[in-house]
Amino acid sequence: MAEIKDPENTIIMTLKGGEVVIELLPDVAPKHAERMKALARAGAYDNVCFHRVIEGFMAQTGDVENGNMEKDFNLRRAGTGGSDLPDLPAEFSKLPHDRGTLGAARSQNPNSANSQFFINFKDNHFLNGQYTVYGRVVSGMDHVDAITRGEPPASPDRMIKVVVAADVA
Repeated sequence: MAEIKDPENTIIMTLKGGEVVIELLPDVAPKHAERMKALARAGAYDNVCFHRVIEGFMAQTGDVENGNMEKDFNLRRAGTGGSDLPDLPAEFSKLPHDRGTLGAARSQNPNSANSQFFINFKDNHFLNGQYTVYGRVVSGMDHVDAITRGEPPASPDRMIKVVVAADVA
């Protein structure tokens, strides 16, 4: 596992293959970083599926309303919901959508990001300036690369547990 420099702004996501360590970027996108920490601390991301995984592009997850495998899981609706918190304003920056970066998923409205996010499988610079970048994978990208593909996958992988590193004893 990577050295954790700032535990308060580091997310540890457990996938079937192991842990993915994500460095949040609160200096670049403070509202998005805070939202991810709040949802992680509430347990909202636990057991949420990756509902849109496109080879050579990205893996999308975070629909806490429809994507939880333990609750009213509905794969047809996964990807259409968010959380019960208000949508976030866009926090666009000069950071590129490089391999391993986290981007905020949203509708056509730039200010509609809520709980969903995607992890880029490769450099996707055509997304630059259109989607908020608010984190980057610092270790465990091989586990992200192993996520089952599909829109939606027939048998989707999920985030087993998502925690803020500062909260792990």
